[in-house]
Parts: sequence; structure tokens; C-alpha cells
Amino acid sequence: MEKITNFRELGGYRNKSKQMVKKGLLYRSGQLFELDDAQKRYLTETVGIRQIIDMRSADERAQFPDTTLPGAAYTVLDILKDATTNDASLGHMITEQGDVRENMLATYEQLAMSGSAQAGYHAFIHDLLAEPEPTVFHCFAGKDRTGVGAAIILKLLAVPDETIMADYLLTNQERKTANQVILADLKKQGVRASQLQTIAVALRVDAAYLEHYFQVIDTKFGNFDQYLQQGLQLTDADVDTFRGLYLQG
Repeated sequence: MEKITNFRELGGYRNKSKQMVKKGLLYRSGQLFELDDAQKRYLTETVGIRQIIDMRSADERAQFPDTTLPGAAYTVLDILKDATTNDASLGHMITEQGDVRENMLATYEQLAMSGSAQAGYHAFIHDLLAEPEPTVFHCFAGKDRTGVGAAIILKLLAVPDETIMADYLLTNQERKTANQVILADLKKQGVRASQLQTIAVALRVDAAYLEHYFQVIDTKFGNFDQYLQQGLQLTDADVDTFRGLYLQG
């Protein structure tokens, strides 16, 4: 079976108290567009996915609709719906002007501060609180909106920052082939070399992006716990329940 791009689980990581994130429940991925039969069987029968959370925009969902999985609920959380800057979609990566790193840092600020991101990540955690079942969450590349979603989960579960960053940076390895295919297709379409270089940067993650996200949170809210309470509107009971559901040991 051809591997689903950037698909991996969060289970197995250890937190600061040596508890382990439960396996078989939390999966992150790139978009689930045009999966073949073997990939569908893998998700439904081997992994047992019961819920798909799609963090993409309406335009992205229309252009690259997810493959439906039998027995799996489908939820849309448009994380960057009201963001003023969104370099997380392929279309924006291709058409965006200016410095790509500055644009990506601005996107990560939106992932921390925009109303749709805060409401979306609130709903995301509440969906995971409602019923702990095998869930895959994704955006286009599984790197920015998904990367922040994974970071929120892991930090909420008290996983060390260096582990959170290592998981985040795995995207560059996991997307290597898919990114090469995208760039080759764009080259065939006549996209100029300088623009291809910009897109190549935008298709990767950088430690500075996630660091900036957490720096914005610390500046605006004081710390991550305050962000959970004031930004994501999560109660202490929500956090305690989440840890009870997704940690063992």
C-alpha cells in the first residue's frame, strides 16, 4: 500500500510525568483526497477510524474532497476561515507575494489569535472530549493547521516541548515525496523557477513557525494554560477530563 501522505499517530509519546499518550486514538494526516482501496481499507479496518476532522477551507474541500470512509463521522472545522493571512493552502502558496517566511510567521500568528482558529481548536478539543474513538484530523498538507492542532493536544497532555517540536518537524520527512510531486507538476505547468523555490519553502515546516505560535500565545495570554482558558475557552475540568481520556500510566 502506498503510504497516506503525512499520516501518523500521536499515541506513544511520553509526557513529563512519564505517562504515555494512548495509542490507537489520535492520528494526524494530510488531506484524504482520492485514497485508493488499499488506503481506505487500512484506515477503516486496520486503524479503525471513526471520525475525520477536516480543518480546510471551503475552496480546498471543493477542489480536493476527502474520500468518505464507511462508519466514520465527518466534521469540518475551517480553522483559518476569518484569518487575514492564510498561506496554509496550496493556492495561496502559489499566488502569495512577498517574503515566504514572513508570510508563514503571520499565518502562525493567525493560528494563535484569529477568531476562527480559537473557535475551531475549541471545537476540536471538545469533539475529542465527547467520545474518545480513533480520529484522524487533517488540513491540506497536514503541517500548519494540523501541526498546531497536534501541538495543542500534546502540550495539553504535558508532553515535553522538545517532543512536540520533533513531531512537528517530522512533516518535512513525511512530505518529501509528495512535495517533489507538487513541484514537478507546477514546473510542467510553467511556474517559474524563482516561484518554485518560494513554494518549496512554503511546503516545509520550520521550527521558527511553531516557536512563533507559542511566543504569540505567551505575549498575548501570559502562558499556555491561560491561552487554553481564555483563547480556547477550555475549563480546568475539560483539561483534566482530556488527560484522563488520552493518557495512561
